[in-house]
Amino acid sequence: MTSSALPTVLISPAMAVPGRFYRPLVEAFELHGWTTTIAGRRGIETDTARPSRANDWSYDDEADDLADAIARVRDDDPTRPVVVVGHSLGAQLTAILARRPGGTRPDAIVTVAASVPWFRLYPHGGVVELCTASVVPIVTGVVGHWPTPGFGAPAPRTLMRQWARMVRTGRSPFDDGPPVDVPTLAARLADDRLVTGAAAERFERAIRPECLSTWTYTSEHCPPGGSTHHVGWVRTPGPVVERIVGWWTEQHFAAAPTDRDATRPVTRHHPW
Repeated sequence: MTSSALPTVLISPAMAVPGRFYRPLVEAFELHGWTTTIAGRRGIETDTARPSRANDWSYDDEADDLADAIARVRDDDPTRPVVVVGHSLGAQLTAILARRPGGTRPDAIVTVAASVPWFRLYPHGGVVELCTASVVPIVTGVVGHWPTPGFGAPAPRTLMRQWARMVRTGRSPFDDGPPVDVPTLAARLADDRLVTGAAAERFERAIRPECLSTWTYTSEHCPPGGSTHHVGWVRTPGPVVERIVGWWTEQHFAAAPTDRDATRPVTRHHPW
């Protein structure tokens, strides 16, 4: 990562979260001169068809959407590196994409609130998580998709069944393939009730240790009125963006002195 150009950020939203919700995040990046765009969720954005029995798709299909978005961003400005910021489900999609051989991959990845939400990694035996996952096949079989109201709704039948299988078994849709070798910053949220430390760590196993930097966003970093909750952090994202910009700068200057290492990811592990 020795390019002197500022990166283009591509935001990959969480499940059922519309792109407009991330406007504060876009504005925070633009204060640093970073061009930012949003790869909206299929079935959530108003210009896409809602899930139904006839309109179904999977994790891999959404990863294809993200690959197409990366290709469009690169076509718009080939001089800028592409950093994908994946939030929750959006982070899981980056792991699928980065493990594909020969596919469209970003130059760097930032995950926020990423996890493998296996029920055994949650308090009280993961009873709530397991019960939710157990009803997914039943509801989607009857309705044809995961309906509103409901966690992550509306959502397609196949993707929700893949999610539920991950909760029940601990096996994720991104287990196959080599470890992710794209430089990655994994940001955890201290007050995230949907992602335990163990669930976050299980996701991070998908990334080569030498390519992984980690950071936990705590209340000490929050601005007035800020949040370190699973979704609430987006409303006042300044500290998260500052950490991302700092990490990118560290990556760039660490790699710059040695040309022969330019294609080898350089990482820093931080205690914050």
